[in-house]
Amino acid sequence: MPPSTPLTVVTVCFAPGDDADWFAASEKVYDVLHANGTPACRYRVRHRHLIGWLTRFLSYHLLDTTRRFGAITTAAGGRKGRLDLTRTAATAAHDAAHRWRVWNTHINATTKPARAWEAYLAQHHADPKKVSLAEARRRFEQQPHVLAMLAHSLNPYELSIYQAGEATYSGLYWRIALIGDALITTDGRLLLPASDSVADRFRFLNEACGYLRSLRSNTRLCAIAIAIA
Repeated sequence: MPPSTPLTVVTVCFAPGDDADWFAASEKVYDVLHANGTPACRYRVRHRHLIGWLTRFLSYHLLDTTRRFGAITTAAGGRKGRLDLTRTAATAAHDAAHRWRVWNTHINATTKPARAWEAYLAQHHADPKKVSLAEARRRFEQQPHVLAMLAHSLNPYELSIYQAGEATYSGLYWRIALIGDALITTDGRLLLPASDSVADRFRFLNEACGYLRSLRSNTRLCAIAIAIA
């Protein structure tokens, strides 16, 4: 990943009795991160059997929904029990697996293996005067494998995750679909990665997913997209 990756989506968890709309979520994000944001419509909505034929058209306990043919399909948040977190994660994992297979078929199998961005970033940190950040990036991106990733609209700064295998790559992205880049707990704590490293991102996402799993079904959530200056 490029250094100092900015936060783009933060999941806010509301305590019982809190105002639980997207404006309140945005205020929490501003109080904790001093950043402005808007609702991010990223969660699939659960439609239960039988009663779901009626509730699919009703937006109660949901925030900032989108619809298809009148039926609600996604939301920025709402009561945890109305959000289909399993399907949200499964869709993200499927899309990530497709990207990994494109990389494996059209790039990994046809070009010489490349060194990951982290190796060039280490060179920069070891001697910034000799290897500037721009020079490290130039050396990394001139590799044919990396150029092929750019040609296929794949993020070359994720090369180390691609190289870790399909399960690892899709596993990262289904977690991101549920959590985003940071999470604010019901008691106002901020959970986020200790660094930009993939290992620290996994540690954070595993902790945040465990926290999300522990919340009651009536807990309100809201995903907020951070406005990038």
